[in-house]
Amino acid sequence: MIVRVLASAVLVLAVASTAAHAADPRYPDWPCTQAKVPEISLAAVWAGPPLDDVQNRWKDDARISALVAKLAARKTPLDEGEKLVKEFLAGSAADKSANARLLFAGLFDTLNAQRSQVMNGLERVSRKQRDAADKIREETIQLQALQGATPRDEAKVEALSNELIWKTRIFEDRHKVVRFVCEVPTSIDQRLFALGRVIQQEME
Repeated sequence: MIVRVLASAVLVLAVASTAAHAADPRYPDWPCTQAKVPEISLAAVWAGPPLDDVQNRWKDDARISALVAKLAARKTPLDEGEKLVKEFLAGSAADKSANARLLFAGLFDTLNAQRSQVMNGLERVSRKQRDAADKIREETIQLQALQGATPRDEAKVEALSNELIWKTRIFEDRHKVVRFVCEVPTSIDQRLFALGRVIQQEME
């Protein structure tokens, strides 16, 4: 069991080391292979009329606020979201252009905030992983020393082995979750771009 524990710990440390070297030096806590783009650029996702004059006014319209919340939710399939946009703007008549701008302003604010929240969470987890890797490294050295001690204290060896098993398992589980969550900012970008395109098409 000791050999397996040490092998797992070494694997964890290798993963931690690789992640550290892969990080963008401008963002030392960023754990993803994808480049960190702190905010979505409005120009990258919207080619429609300027939104300067609408600002936060979308929050004052209950229908638009409710629709923004539904469209921004990841549990809402994108094709369903596009259909909801078309239905809403089709029923807007003379206010279509104004409602379209308010709707996109709401989506842009909401999805940018969601994206920032996810990215901040990833960096918090990255810091925890770095601390966890340091502790695993320390305890691996301690376990190796206990193994080579004479006389050998089997109770201490077993206790530290169990501790390392637990810590490496938590590290590995977090690593898997991070890899999955790293895809989320990109999916938010894609959702905003796709919905923005539909909104602009419906304005024409």
